[in-house]
Amino acid sequence: MRDVTPDVPAPRRRSFLKYTGALGAAAAVSASLPACSAGPESTNDTGTGSGQDRTLTAVIGYGNDGSWDPTQTASAFCMAANHHIYEGLLDTDPISREPYAALATEVPKDPDSTSWRFALRTGATFHDGKPVTADDVVFVFQRILDPGTQTLAKGFFASWLKEVRKIDARNVELVLKFPFPDGLSRLTLAKIMPKHVFSRPGAWDEAIKGKAIGSGPYRQTAHHPKSNTTFEAFDGYNGPREPAFRKMNWLTIVDAAPRVAKISGAGVGAQIADNIPYANIGQLESGGLTVAGGAGMNNLFLMFNTRHKPFDDVRVRQALHYAIDTGKMVEVALKGHGKPSSSFLDEANPSYRRAKTVYDYDPDKAKALLKQAGVKGLSIEILAVNVSWIVDCLPTIKASWDAIGVRTTLSPQETTAVFTKLDQKQDYQVVAAASNPNQFGLDADLIMHYNHGPENLWMRYTRWAADPVARQLFKDMDRATREPDPARKKAIVQDYIDVVAEQAVLYPVVHNELMTAWDPARLSGIRAQPYPGINLLQAKWA
Repeated sequence: MRDVTPDVPAPRRRSFLKYTGALGAAAAVSASLPACSAGPESTNDTGTGSGQDRTLTAVIGYGNDGSWDPTQTASAFCMAANHHIYEGLLDTDPISREPYAALATEVPKDPDSTSWRFALRTGATFHDGKPVTADDVVFVFQRILDPGTQTLAKGFFASWLKEVRKIDARNVELVLKFPFPDGLSRLTLAKIMPKHVFSRPGAWDEAIKGKAIGSGPYRQTAHHPKSNTTFEAFDGYNGPREPAFRKMNWLTIVDAAPRVAKISGAGVGAQIADNIPYANIGQLESGGLTVAGGAGMNNLFLMFNTRHKPFDDVRVRQALHYAIDTGKMVEVALKGHGKPSSSFLDEANPSYRRAKTVYDYDPDKAKALLKQAGVKGLSIEILAVNVSWIVDCLPTIKASWDAIGVRTTLSPQETTAVFTKLDQKQDYQVVAAASNPNQFGLDADLIMHYNHGPENLWMRYTRWAADPVARQLFKDMDRATREPDPARKKAIVQDYIDVVAEQAVLYPVVHNELMTAWDPARLSGIRAQPYPGINLLQAKWA
């Protein structure tokens, strides 16, 4: 996350999983855009201009220096920005996740068909003025489905999408391996990028570093890693989400105190901010701001290195979960804005069922499990991301483990540092970090493949994929993906989540709310998301 959910460096050691991207050196931008400077031209443009021409300033609590490649990124900042810069054939409502026609002219009428045909919107152009064509669509999907190219998006498409064919310059066909209606909402994760730009040598590395050229309502005008990214309304946009703001300036402020200060008090310099600390809600509300959030998949998870003894023993992993006083964590660290996990999924998910193994606080059971495993005198260093709310939760874990005789050391570090160590296959014992697969969607099949897919980075980090239990899990996950009956599919998913809960290799400790604050006197149409980032495609000046 990071910042809140970890943005894990992807296969090419750039961003892969989570939320706050942190890799990426100097940003590269289109030749049609101003070159990046070492620092921002202005991070204090907080509404200059008059009427509709004034700048909207937002504060994002995650780094803007993760991967900007839409096929790779899990960075909260970059994903949120890309939703404003790029379009999919279909995009989804940020709350309901219902698909709507974006670059395509309509949503397929038969979701259960194994062939979806899309006509591209007449007059759609990229930010450099070139028309969007079927070649651009095929180009992006070929990258995603290419067996020799490892992308994050591949895990969302390869299991059910066979190929994408060009019919003519404005029409494409998606050929499915089997009926998969959930795939319609996933099309927003395949942002259409200009082939004439990103097929050039080195262009994907430029995309990782910040080069962004799409067909969406806003174009990127400048990108300054670790500082801010600016946007301007794209005059050539003719799609369904017209830009309401002439200019936008998104500041990246990972530290909580300056982020809150930027949107409050005498020094107010922004109209909206995400990742609001629970302790500041009352202060912001008393100052006239609206603060709202939503419960979802956002969670603190523990990830164990199963090749580092004794964490290869499921009893040890279970013991450490049972030992955590999650009630205290929710009360003290989360100020009541969370719940102890009772499944891998949060309780609001349509596929939720209470897991057969629930880690209610039970230190006596924890001690008994360690004794059964023959473990004595265990010392653990928790490698943790330095996301503010994660750091708040860590003392409860330490106190809980110390109380059962496990000597515990906390080692919070920048998200980039944590996942670079994992990418380099350095040894570790336990990682504590944040995750929220809801930024990709709500369907349980997607969420579980994101974290437990057989070839994804999370399973590589755990060193667990070759375990016989894991191999059977992967088979059950594949069976659920292919199951056409919704009720049976849901039951298969719930059953294999019971296995994930029992094994506790990568498992949430608590699910919590994410809070967004904004000035209702200046902005309207804001809807707080239960996942990191902001979406301003339906917002406007008040």
